[in-house]
Amino acid sequence: MATSVAADGYLSLNGAISESQTKKLTDLPAELLEHILCFPLLSHDDICNASCTCKRLRDVCHGRGKVWGHQYRLRWPRLQKYYRHNECCDWLREYRTRHTVGLQIRRTVESISKRFFTEVVLGDSFAEIQSLGAPEHFCEDELLFILNSDKWKSLTLKYYAKKILYFLRQQNILRSLKTFLEQSPVQQSALEGAVLVDQYCNPLADITVASISDQLEEITDKVKKMLRIKNPSHPSLRGAPGGCFHVEDLELQRQVVCVLNCVLYEQLQYKGNELDYYNPLNSYIHQVIQRHTGIPISLSVLYMMLARRLGVQLEPVNFPNHFLLRWCQKPNGSEDIYDFVYIDAFGKGKQLTAKECEYLIGHQVTADYYSAISTTEVLLRMVGNLLNIGKRGEGNEKSYQLLRDSLDLYLTINPDNVQYLLLQARLYFHLGIWPEKVLDILQHIQALDPSQHGAVGYLVQHTLEHIQHKKQPVQPEVKRRSAAEHVEVRYAAGLVMKHKRSGYNCVIYGWDPKCTMSQEWISTMRVNQLSSGADQPFYNVLVQDGTCRYAAQENLEPHEDPLEIGHPEVGRYFSEFSNTHYVANEELETRYPEDMSETLCTVRRLYHRLLPSSGGNQSQAQGTAEPAEQQAMPM
Repeated sequence: MATSVAADGYLSLNGAISESQTKKLTDLPAELLEHILCFPLLSHDDICNASCTCKRLRDVCHGRGKVWGHQYRLRWPRLQKYYRHNECCDWLREYRTRHTVGLQIRRTVESISKRFFTEVVLGDSFAEIQSLGAPEHFCEDELLFILNSDKWKSLTLKYYAKKILYFLRQQNILRSLKTFLEQSPVQQSALEGAVLVDQYCNPLADITVASISDQLEEITDKVKKMLRIKNPSHPSLRGAPGGCFHVEDLELQRQVVCVLNCVLYEQLQYKGNELDYYNPLNSYIHQVIQRHTGIPISLSVLYMMLARRLGVQLEPVNFPNHFLLRWCQKPNGSEDIYDFVYIDAFGKGKQLTAKECEYLIGHQVTADYYSAISTTEVLLRMVGNLLNIGKRGEGNEKSYQLLRDSLDLYLTINPDNVQYLLLQARLYFHLGIWPEKVLDILQHIQALDPSQHGAVGYLVQHTLEHIQHKKQPVQPEVKRRSAAEHVEVRYAAGLVMKHKRSGYNCVIYGWDPKCTMSQEWISTMRVNQLSSGADQPFYNVLVQDGTCRYAAQENLEPHEDPLEIGHPEVGRYFSEFSNTHYVANEELETRYPEDMSETLCTVRRLYHRLLPSSGGNQSQAQGTAEPAEQQAMPM
């Protein structure tokens, strides 16, 4: 028989209604309700639903309370550094703002692929992110969230998220550099300036003044440890970490320099990079410390900062072709170049006289070259070195990026340098990016130096033509495998391949039914020595080593064990890596609409064993020439 129970109570074990069990959830204390609602498995939707059930729960879930603060920290842990501990904040408003910004950023990133897929080099057309008016740290957090999502998924989204993050961080660093340059020369630190240069050229790396300073302090401690053995009462041992003080006695200074040389060059094995002098890593302070090698100016900045922490004041000298430091040998200072010892940080701290400095470069120089220079001048020389490396580059995207970055830095420090303004305009024009900015630069050049009228006029005319051309939409070229002229094309976009001769791994992102390169290239690459010569399909491939090549069909074969290709441009063409092949994104699929089905058929045949493997298509004559290919920009 059914038991009747009062609406506001429950039966106890003896059949009586227990008043202690009539409590509802909302009768609990606010602190306990908050604790329950902060359970990790509850999402923001759950909290919204709970707060809509009654006034009691709505009050517990108020914007400035613990519940929404917990939800905010749970979903966006990286943002906690922007808030003070126990800060009273409207967490619900912050949550809504961050959520809205995330949606806006994602929509913007998703739209970029369609607009920029045909660009050989991406311009800085990401200013629309800034126009959202959203907090910068919210934008960056969403971009990092995209980049840190599932490793093999959303490759195109990650590709453009990385480009935008690169741009936004650089804009922030440029603002910091301008603030730095506005300081008086006495306030400017060569270390801070070197870090800003490093950060701008490596905006995705985690480089801070604090982290570099900590590493310098570790080296300083090693010097102090050795110095304590030689002279336990040395005043440098009493100096505060990172503090500014000056050891007056010249003999005590000499002890510091001697021990510094011993620690830096003997114990830690720092040295000048003579074998790979033009590697840009030699100019980045965090890489110099990490790799224990650099060029004269980067090693000099490191040496000077260490000496200053130990109470010895050294000055930078803009000596031609070989940056030096000078160390005054007079207690009250001097301007006579013969009253200084010159330290060659690139040459393991060797001490030189003014005359011996000339032996480094093989000719005499005037006394002006022995003068001390400002921190701003140090940065100009440092950036100038990077600029020259960029100009020496191979004309690929990496060298173009270095050239663009170093020009940005140089013109931020010295905005009226006509030579480099013209170089920047020509570079943007050559890359086909930022035509509106090219016109602004050319107008500025004309105002600074009317004698450049000829060069300026030429670029203005062709830039205007470029702008007009961009207004005319161009339909993408579509290549269908079913077309009669494509019957010889054996492989499809997305397949992971191996080069038979060179052995490199790659992925196909495009093809031509015949070689489309010039006769000069065909001759240089000995294409005619291949068994099928230029009259065979050629494939655009992204190579594991980061290069882009143009390879003949007879030199390629499907990889026996497909692997991920670690190329920076993969996301430009593919949306994901699916264990055996890459999946083309919408833009690539539009251009090769029949390739994806062909790729899947090949994958099933080769790797899933659904059909008998056919090795006939992969075998070629072995007596062929070396591989015919080209290091070129992706199409």
